[in-house]
Amino acid sequence: MSAARTLRLYNTLSRTKEDFVPIDPSRVRMYVCGPTVYDLAHIGNARPVIVFDVLNRLLRHVYGRDNVIYVRNITDVDDKINARAAERGVPIRELTEETNAIFQADVRALGCLDPDVQPRATEHIAAMIAIIEKLIAAGNAYASQGHVLFSVPSMADYGQLSRRSLDEMVAGARVDVAPYKRGDMDFVLWKPSKDEEPGWDSPWGRGRPGWHIECSAMSWKHLGETFDIHGGGIDLVFPHHENEIAQSRCAFGHNVMANVWMHNGFLQVEGEKMSKSLGNFRTIREVLGDWQGEVARLTMLKTHYRQPIDWTTASLRDSKKELDRWYSVASQFASTEDMLSPEFEAALSDDLNTPEAITHLRRLYTEANEGVAYAGARLAASGKMLGLFQHDLAAWNGWRPASAGIDELAVHRLIKARIEARNEKNWAESDRIRDELVGMGIQIMDAKDSVTGELSTNWQVKR
Repeated sequence: MSAARTLRLYNTLSRTKEDFVPIDPSRVRMYVCGPTVYDLAHIGNARPVIVFDVLNRLLRHVYGRDNVIYVRNITDVDDKINARAAERGVPIRELTEETNAIFQADVRALGCLDPDVQPRATEHIAAMIAIIEKLIAAGNAYASQGHVLFSVPSMADYGQLSRRSLDEMVAGARVDVAPYKRGDMDFVLWKPSKDEEPGWDSPWGRGRPGWHIECSAMSWKHLGETFDIHGGGIDLVFPHHENEIAQSRCAFGHNVMANVWMHNGFLQVEGEKMSKSLGNFRTIREVLGDWQGEVARLTMLKTHYRQPIDWTTASLRDSKKELDRWYSVASQFASTEDMLSPEFEAALSDDLNTPEAITHLRRLYTEANEGVAYAGARLAASGKMLGLFQHDLAAWNGWRPASAGIDELAVHRLIKARIEARNEKNWAESDRIRDELVGMGIQIMDAKDSVTGELSTNWQVKR
């Protein structure tokens, strides 16, 4: 990107679009709230993953791929996880590992790059305890009946992010009346665990963390006490992000936790709120069974990230037709980032204006068909910046929906490659192939021969 080009981002904290100025241009840092791994992610969960993947790609383009650190956490300790594991009668670790593997495969199929770091909450308990101890020492938290709570009245400017009235905050936080709380708005940092629940030793007894403290700890350990960008869905502004800010600012004594707060809008399906009771609940896995990941990705990006989006079959169908046309041209050109369309760059630099960027892709497609020099190469390069054109033309045209059946030959080839990787102790490649199989809807079952010790793998379709 041209050095003269200014990246502008809308900051929820200031309610304005601002020039983005990183704390350290050689180490641009972004944290995005990731999944709570207890169930299949729905298509609304895919929106922040896709939005902040585009921002990650843009930041890497502007500042250099080695100068950006993108962290997206995995919440693997939560009451919803406990309840689902008990409901299924499986160990909590088994549930979280299986659910996370499916999530990783799903978002890769949507064309998303892996974040640089994906910290797990259960691996950061010591950091959470350290922050809680700082808050107690500073007078911002107190221990009561095995719980530790943040004292909201101790922070004079609590509520700057959401800008809600006290009544609105009480309603939004779904305040629990409890004898161990001093104030209605005080929120849990640590709570006691029953014998059958996950728990860790702490100065306040065996227990587990509250939801908000997890992200404060993980962002601190991987990005520092303050960092550049914090992202997530609009539903997280209050209470989650508001409480993250309170914890981190009071623990470390800074005026901000992150300089820029970005939030994507809500998603509805065919004009209605997505709901299992309405029969319009769509998981990412279900969408990927019917459409290529890039079709879902383009459909998501046709609406500006801050606006609500109406997820419709008609829009998916239009995206498919458009990508078919674009692939026929873009596949003919090798491209590099220096071939990006200047107009496309300008659109993305204006608060990730992907609808305008897509308008420029359409113009480039038309110009390429008219023989305009460089239009085809610019179409290919610009589309790749959005995470499109990740396949060759034959693979794109050869894709079939899940209803058309599983390519058994491809499955057997992947299983063979995975066994070879495991025999070579290449665990990263083994895990990558496992996630790819999961993304295809394949459940694998490993077994060792009791005599030879050799690994064999059986599989079945799991949809």
